[in-house]
Amino acid sequence: MAYAMPNYEHFKSVRKHTMNEQLNTEELIDIETFAKEGKKVPVGPKIRYQIRIDSDRYAINYKDPTGRELLILANKNPPEGFRLDQKLHGGATRKIELYEKVDLAQPGVERFITLPLDATEG
Repeated sequence: MAYAMPNYEHFKSVRKHTMNEQLNTEELIDIETFAKEGKKVPVGPKIRYQIRIDSDRYAINYKDPTGRELLILANKNPPEGFRLDQKLHGGATRKIELYEKVDLAQPGVERFITLPLDATEG
């Protein structure tokens, strides 16, 4: 059975970038740095959020993506074949469901980790 990629219009404004690449915006918020420093993550219409999924960094224009959207952003297809965990400040992790929205401005959100599911999981 072929998997058809959903057409997420807002993904057109999302872009993967490396850690060494500089973006021409003064409103890019690295949520991992803010969490480690104990700072409150700002919110607003002109704020972009830099997140880390596994070892890659991504910039996203809104603060509440779903687990499915984050997996698609990280090229984990089909998303049903992967588990997404949120790493919190202090080392705790929390499983994120595909349909669940993640508040990137929530205090303590550091990064995300993906794990492939085997045939008996999911």
